[in-house]
Amino acid sequence: MATEPVSEHALIWGPTYEEMLHPSSIDPGIRAKALEALENDPLDKLNLYNVSWRDASDQIRYFVLPKELTGVDANIVALYAAGFPTGSHKVGPTYSVTMEAQLAGAIRPGVHTVVFPSTGNYGIGGAWAGRRMGYDTLVVLPELMSRERFDLIESYGARYIKTPGCESSVKEIYDKCKELAREPNTVILNQFDALANYRFHYYCTGNTVVELMEELQDKSVGKGYCSAFVSSMGSAGTIAAGDRIKQVFQGSKIVGLEPVQCPTLYSNGYGDHDIQGIGDKHVTWIHNVKNMNALMCVDDMESKLGLQLLTDPVGVDFFIGELGVDPSVAQKLSEIIGISGVCNILGAIKTAKFYGMGSDDVVVTVFTDAIDRYHSVMAQITEQFGRFDISKARNRHYGIFMKAKLDYIQEGTVLNRERWLNLKYYTWVEQHGKSVEALNAQRSQSWWRDQQALVHEVDSRLMKARG
Repeated sequence: MATEPVSEHALIWGPTYEEMLHPSSIDPGIRAKALEALENDPLDKLNLYNVSWRDASDQIRYFVLPKELTGVDANIVALYAAGFPTGSHKVGPTYSVTMEAQLAGAIRPGVHTVVFPSTGNYGIGGAWAGRRMGYDTLVVLPELMSRERFDLIESYGARYIKTPGCESSVKEIYDKCKELAREPNTVILNQFDALANYRFHYYCTGNTVVELMEELQDKSVGKGYCSAFVSSMGSAGTIAAGDRIKQVFQGSKIVGLEPVQCPTLYSNGYGDHDIQGIGDKHVTWIHNVKNMNALMCVDDMESKLGLQLLTDPVGVDFFIGELGVDPSVAQKLSEIIGISGVCNILGAIKTAKFYGMGSDDVVVTVFTDAIDRYHSVMAQITEQFGRFDISKARNRHYGIFMKAKLDYIQEGTVLNRERWLNLKYYTWVEQHGKSVEALNAQRSQSWWRDQQALVHEVDSRLMKARG
């Protein structure tokens, strides 16, 4: 049950979009206290000011993948989210969605219960951000998500409801949310249509990539240009970074990924899969499909088997001993990657191969979470395939990464982009009451630029609210 209503002055606010992009712009006193809280009290609300791709030293968290792993000449670089307060970058959108709703007066702590529909990391982020901002918080997610996801939600002080199915069973989540929305003072904060999710990634993730290019060039990685941004799609929030990247680096490619087992955009397909966090069996409202250059599908089992290769001590030893990868590099990679991160690597490799990219090119992707969320899944892999050994390490490295296939690739032609957009109709107009006029408006990039421009308006209003 929600607690007693609190007065207006008790509202809890966090950082602006600009402060999340550049935490050095936060008031030094608040920044110092926030960094202290990060070390000593992860549940302190001051950790809202630690939602950023930059660390305590204001350095971007990124990882340059060894070419011994990827087998391509192009430089594949990943932003990694393990340093966010929840261990996933999804806490950025959950805070942003909650903050914008509170700024609009749609929710108030002590009055409203906020509900986060999710297949994992958005729900975990909602559990953390919602409770830090004083809300009774409920997460709705499929029952077959990893055990660690449910444990984290509980540890942050939130409640959860399990719905039938797996990662791609989003309709069941929506059905439960429709039921919950009928309850008094209950507000659904839906990542799939909340444009604050889009804005966080457009402004914070996108500009972080833009700023990273100069740093990489100084280290002789690429020529200061982002050739492609590759992202698997769950809510399709992360891929919004590509819209900003293309504005700065004209000719850059945006490549979206989905599971072979649930090829929704690729072939109007459907099915169950286990790349947790992506492939949610519909085209989300916030996905700017008209700006996507290509769509590629990745196998869920290859993603899971690849994760075991990259994180198991035997796999780490294989990279060090047989491939000559620096021990610190191999160990670091094993700590900062999850299932969707492996999917993103495979998509980045396919992108580099498909477009014939070379040593001057930089392909950027994202590790959305880390292995700490998937030990139970790795245990299942061991039970299914037997003890992991050096022979399996060699076979998986060669078969999954070095020989990454160029199948399931669909370019963003005029016809395909139109089809991708039209697929929104069935979820959003027929099932969720969006108007046809609103859907048609998304055909123009000016509609998306209007959404991008709201970042500065939101920041101005938030600064005023904070006083």
